[in-house]
Amino acid sequence: MASCVTVEKDNGKLTDNHMLSPLKLAYVGDAVYEVFVRSMLAFNINGSVHKLHMDATRHVRCDSQADVIHNIFNELSELEKNVVKRGRNAHSGYVPKNADVADYRYATGFEALLGYLFIHGEFERLSYLLNLAAKRVAGRDIDARPGARSTTSTVDAE
Repeated sequence: MASCVTVEKDNGKLTDNHMLSPLKLAYVGDAVYEVFVRSMLAFNINGSVHKLHMDATRHVRCDSQADVIHNIFNELSELEKNVVKRGRNAHSGYVPKNADVADYRYATGFEALLGYLFIHGEFERLSYLLNLAAKRVAGRDIDARPGARSTTSTVDAE
């Protein structure tokens, strides 16, 4: 897939004046992460669709996404860290009623990063970070590719 937006990188800084806003990147990243989590669960868990849905909901909550970005932040390039910070600092004017504001902002930063990588066609890096996040959060190897299986039958130890 070709990149939809061209961004020049100058010493790790964003230089494109036409880059999507952090909230639009997060909008795209939210969809990317939802598909990743659902795929990961579908290929790694035997169970009802209801169980898959409940597990997916737990993984895509803002507190879970905040944990993910905290766990992988040191693995990010300076450019990627800048995208996360831009997303984190963007104010949508909305925080879900059961969410912590800090968690919500970090989750937005994480989603902005995923949206950025997706839109810019950096699928190898996107896949690497998503799988790294899954490993760090689940504590085991998880693979969202069709036919791939994790080393255990569930994503979490419950």
